[in-house]
Amino acid sequence: MSNKRGRIPLKARKVSFSWDGTPLHWVPGDPFATHTMNVLHLLLPAGERWFVHVYRQVLPYIRDERLREDVIGFIGQEAMHSQAHDEVLPHLKEQGLDPTPYTAQVDWFFEKLLGDRTLPPGRARRWWLMERVALIAAIEHYTAFLGDWILNAEELDRRGADPTMLDLLRWHGAEEVEHRSVAFDLFTHLDGGYRRRVRTWATAFAALVFLFQRGTRFFMENDPTLVDGKASFRDFYVRGRRGTLPATGDLLKSVPRYLSRSYHPSQEGSTEQAAAYLATSPAALAAEAAESEGAGVPSARVEKGAV
Repeated sequence: MSNKRGRIPLKARKVSFSWDGTPLHWVPGDPFATHTMNVLHLLLPAGERWFVHVYRQVLPYIRDERLREDVIGFIGQEAMHSQAHDEVLPHLKEQGLDPTPYTAQVDWFFEKLLGDRTLPPGRARRWWLMERVALIAAIEHYTAFLGDWILNAEELDRRGADPTMLDLLRWHGAEEVEHRSVAFDLFTHLDGGYRRRVRTWATAFAALVFLFQRGTRFFMENDPTLVDGKASFRDFYVRGRRGTLPATGDLLKSVPRYLSRSYHPSQEGSTEQAAAYLATSPAALAAEAAESEGAGVPSARVEKGAV
């Protein structure tokens, strides 16, 4: 879907969710689709904390006040995303899936491999900062892609997927679509080099594919209800054909779009659709009501048929 709505102010929505009643396989009868999407709960807390850390370092370099406001709004939303997905991990552990061995590897990836380095002030330090800004722009292309997909993944509703988990993913996905241009606009503002864009895209794409397949295999192999849990790219392709995961063809078609010299994220997704979901999301509505009343944020538990 294409965007036809102008810029809107970005704000963090302080949501919380209740996981009582969410089954281990929240896509009924499909552990693979469930666990592939569950990888987001392993990657996003550390990844989005890293986004926030890098962007706080970048703020002094921003010369455009409107972009600065967008980046501050982006930081607030990403911090909330990290917290919301982090809250799922104890629920997984209670159901017999301890994510700690995998999340320790993810923490190392973002904190050590992509973290701050002891570099002399000047060109070297700025180079590493710009590399990470470009990496975030590439990653955000795929978070917006996934956000657009989950907002339109009607097959998950037809199959009776847990409504609270869908609300978490769609609330997050809607905000990814809402702020999809910020990371790319920041990269363009600070650097915008095409070679850097291609190089960091290749790094980001390879890392995401590796981390997702490794995470899915971790879940399938450690799922206490599966005798011989396995994961393969064929499984992903088949679920893409069914509509319970992104279609492989759509994922591959997103590559040349990002690498096009005329690319801009506003060409992806629909701000109207994202705003419409955020206006009806039970968790977002609860956060808005709590904010207006000055109260704590209640945990949202969505019953089937409520969204």
